[in-house]
Amino acid sequence: MPYQGRTMYRIDFNKLRFLICDDNPHMRRILRTLLHSFGAREVYEAEDGATALEMYTHYVPDIVITDWSMPIFDGLELAQMIRQPESKGNPYAPIIMLTGHSEKRRVTVARDAGVTEFLAKPISAKGLYQRIMNVVANPRPFIKTKTYFGPDRRRNTTTTYIGPERRGSGEVEVLQQPSLLEKARSAI
Repeated sequence: MPYQGRTMYRIDFNKLRFLICDDNPHMRRILRTLLHSFGAREVYEAEDGATALEMYTHYVPDIVITDWSMPIFDGLELAQMIRQPESKGNPYAPIIMLTGHSEKRRVTVARDAGVTEFLAKPISAKGLYQRIMNVVANPRPFIKTKTYFGPDRRRNTTTTYIGPERRGSGEVEVLQQPSLLEKARSAI
């Protein structure tokens, strides 16, 4: 399935490593089946945040897909632990958060924890594919401040904004994350 974005890419999902974290075995099976249908071969599964963190440091997945509500610690806490710059593994790994609760407040909390994309349940193959393509083909730069490390929370880069610049004071480091596109691109 070619990506219909700014530029056309064919992504070889076989070159990407995924970690699914969801306490519902049926949801894990659905996600695994969809990823396999896209061409993914390396799909690891965890039923709680603690197991997912262990698997994350061991397998170093390229993309993490996690549910919000889980035992031990939830997807939000998992995202915060992955985003620790000194953590083992890849703190730049895109995190796609799944949840049945998609209120704006929750989306904002997830974004502030370092979640890259948000996907409301019930999920669709198209929705999951679009989120994966977005994190692969259009990665956002990472921001490092005293209080935040993660994907740039600014989605709109409009030059017409005339409000206050909250990031204007203090030290801000803009980091370019390792490109998944180079790893996963295949010839068209």
